[in-house]
Amino acid sequence: MNKRVVAVLLAGVMAVSTLTACGSQKTEETAAPEEPQVENDGQETSDSAYPMTFDNYGREVTITQKPQKVLTLGPNCTELFAALGLGDYVVGRSLINHSRGPLPEYADVVDNIPELNYSSATREAILTSGADFIYALDWEISDEGCNIEEVESYGMNVYVNSATTLEEQYQEILDIGKIFGVEETAEAFVEDQKTRIAAVQEKVKDQEPVKVLVYDSGNDGVFTCSGTNFESLLVGFAGGDNIFKDLNEKQWVTVSYEEVLARNPDVILIHDYDSPSVEEKIQEIKSNPTLSQLDCVKNERFATITLESVLAGDRMAYAVESMASEFYPELFTK
Repeated sequence: MNKRVVAVLLAGVMAVSTLTACGSQKTEETAAPEEPQVENDGQETSDSAYPMTFDNYGREVTITQKPQKVLTLGPNCTELFAALGLGDYVVGRSLINHSRGPLPEYADVVDNIPELNYSSATREAILTSGADFIYALDWEISDEGCNIEEVESYGMNVYVNSATTLEEQYQEILDIGKIFGVEETAEAFVEDQKTRIAAVQEKVKDQEPVKVLVYDSGNDGVFTCSGTNFESLLVGFAGGDNIFKDLNEKQWVTVSYEEVLARNPDVILIHDYDSPSVEEKIQEIKSNPTLSQLDCVKNERFATITLESVLAGDRMAYAVESMASEFYPELFTK
């Protein structure tokens, strides 16, 4: 075999080897982990849509690409992701102890999301989670535990849930929808909330507002919500009047039993979460020398609401409907 033929054959072998190597490289790239497959009603967010910048209660949040691993710190935050069809993105949730469980329509999604922490999320759990985005109740991510600056230094974007008005919460929902490319779903969800709340308001508009004491717990007084608390807003939309709405320094306040007696509520709205139970709280109220003097206690005018239902999130309409049906049972009997 002459040298010319040998050279041609060698060139052919090298060419085949090169093509084979490229084919192997392409196969490895194709086998890379896929992004979460999430139902989004055909909506798409192209890479060109990023970066996105949002005003999150005075903080500027810039999203450079669609998040892939999310922590939802608070049952309201978790359920909102489920409501928007984004449950597959969530790799950890917290404050399960503040929940009586998700609404039935979201139960399958929420129950399949791993627990980051049963109670409040710990600093270590957050920082080692591998998440790239956090949607958190404002009191779940603070200087007392893992603060925003530290989390961001680990490459996690933080969007804080801190709404005190319906419009603020609607904007949070629309922002989450935009970040994850489900804007139409978010817009439809907001419109549904508005329609349902308006229907309740129409039904109770001619009624005298019911004076409401929100009873979270009692010890050296009653731990209740102030006028700046999102729950106070929901009570108002349900036809109630928070008797401590004039207190505005903090969202949660402790008031004396004597002050409750002086303001004389028509109904006591009791928070339902892990412990103590609603039944135990009612017994506390009935056995209290001061609270037992209230007419609403003598007449057993107690209403209940699960704690996650009065946090800003996906349950605004649900909470308003539930409370109104207890404030005005005669209007909402089927």
